[in-house]
Amino acid sequence: MRKIFEPDFLKYEGVRRINIYLLKMVFLLMFLFLGMDAWSAIFSMRNEWNPAEAAAWCIWAAFAVLSIFGFLRPLIFIPLLLLEIVYKLIWLIIVAYPIWSTNSLVGSSAEKMTYAFLWVILPIIAIPWGYTIRKFLIGRPYDPTRRGKD
Repeated sequence: MRKIFEPDFLKYEGVRRINIYLLKMVFLLMFLFLGMDAWSAIFSMRNEWNPAEAAAWCIWAAFAVLSIFGFLRPLIFIPLLLLEIVYKLIWLIIVAYPIWSTNSLVGSSAEKMTYAFLWVILPIIAIPWGYTIRKFLIGRPYDPTRRGKD
């Protein structure tokens, strides 16, 4: 059991297995729940779409499809989760917070999406932030000789 909390230098570039399992869980949940919602909305649409709404559903469907690859290769697909985190946090701050701060969220058109977007906490917890910053922001390649020196 302790091994899941230790860095795996051979297979996962020093990322703890618990993070790998959490990433896979997030990608699987995206595939199942987001995919079910997005694709059912796309296939059930019978009238002319609002172009902005259609774009949103198509983007969410693309997230669901790409999450399959994220499940298989979680470290490579971390940028997909970063995009998810950023757009959801922006929406929660720009749209939901002002409505909530005036006690108008319950019953509003933003209520359902707000509750769905609050699940953004899962990828925030799952992402191995040290690895992500080192790999995607700093751009330093993995060096197995630096084990635990970051």
